[in-house]
Amino acid sequence: MLGVRIGSRSLEELVAASEAAIRKRCEPFVFACANPHSLVVARADTEFQDALERASAVVADGVGCTWVAKLAGISVGPRITGSDFFVSVMGMLDRAGGRAFFFGSRDEVLRRMIERAAHQFPRVEVASLSPPFRPWSAHENDEMIGTINDFKADVLWVGMTAPKQEKWVASNMSRLRVPVVGSVGAVFDYYAGVTKRAPQWICSMGLEWLYRLPREPKRLWRRTLVSAPKFLLLVMRERITGRAHSPQGLP
Repeated sequence: MLGVRIGSRSLEELVAASEAAIRKRCEPFVFACANPHSLVVARADTEFQDALERASAVVADGVGCTWVAKLAGISVGPRITGSDFFVSVMGMLDRAGGRAFFFGSRDEVLRRMIERAAHQFPRVEVASLSPPFRPWSAHENDEMIGTINDFKADVLWVGMTAPKQEKWVASNMSRLRVPVVGSVGAVFDYYAGVTKRAPQWICSMGLEWLYRLPREPKRLWRRTLVSAPKFLLLVMRERITGRAHSPQGLP
């Protein structure tokens, strides 16, 4: 969709691929999410689009992707949220007795995540690091990568905003000695309980965006009211005309 390959594997298959990467310790498994807003942004951001292209799996996180895919007759596989993948992989690590590193967000969120994980996944050893909320230097980046590598994690969870998190993973993947890396963004806030998720029946109806919009208007109004309609128009135009998208975001 808009030049980004959306995977067709099920959640179970993605977890199995992660488990295999941990066991073999060779080719890393890189997970990323796509929603209408991120795909519109990637259309005009070649570095972001390249980061998504280099990921092992990009899933349709936003329900808008599956809705528009059906309208346009495009197969994108099942909708899998970052939360779905996070909880499933952490469960797999708990059964095996693994190690996870939380990188991103602020200290209070990380503290709450570690506390919850200790109860829900007691056999997973966890470490965390909150990066500076500003552009950081190459030296600072080297130190953070060193901290992550020293922990010898099985899974690195990156919880920054898109496209910052995907770009960081892509540019540093060759230096990260971690078999599984997942860019899961807002999952950190959800898991920490800082941001409340919609009730399950609302999520099942695909209306989580409607629940979240009045609760996070400053963060979500543009992606809901601007990016989502633009995404629909771009995908339908591309489908009807057969024209490839422009990586520079040109019409």
